Amino acid sequence: MPRTHHSVASWSLRLIEREKEFEEDKSVHFIGTNDSESQLIGTCSISNIVRGVFQSCHMGYSVDRNFEGQGKMQEIVEHTIGYVFSELKLHRIIANHMPANTRSEALLKRLGFEREGYAKRFLQIDGKWEDHVLNSLINKDYKE
Repeated sequence: MPRTHHSVASWSLRLIEREKEFEEDKSVHFIGTNDSESQLIGTCSISNIVRGVFQSCHMGYSVDRNFEGQGKMQEIVEHTIGYVFSELKLHRIIANHMPANTRSEALLKRLGFEREGYAKRFLQIDGKWEDHVLNSLINKDYKE
């Protein structure tokens, strides 16, 4: 992965490319930057938005190593959750993590996600199929 992959400029370009997905109600992507907006703190993406009887989406996120353990990722994810439930009005957010990723597990627990299962060889990451813990958060204020 290029060193600039997680730069503000790189993400700004990707957000422009993903504008069509947003307009089609397929995905929403957020980036968190420092006060001067010159350094990327982290990203949070909502994808696979499914309406109808499902009313759910998948959430993925990442934080720059320089900001780990500072609560910044939690702020970005909390903002995203608020948007998903109040603006998109979805019923469920699905967020999965690799079993060894204890930071991600702790973040999801703090935000109220519940473990719902375990999927073997769930996602291919860097050419290797990785197991994942399956989690979700239900919108308690969901209205039909």
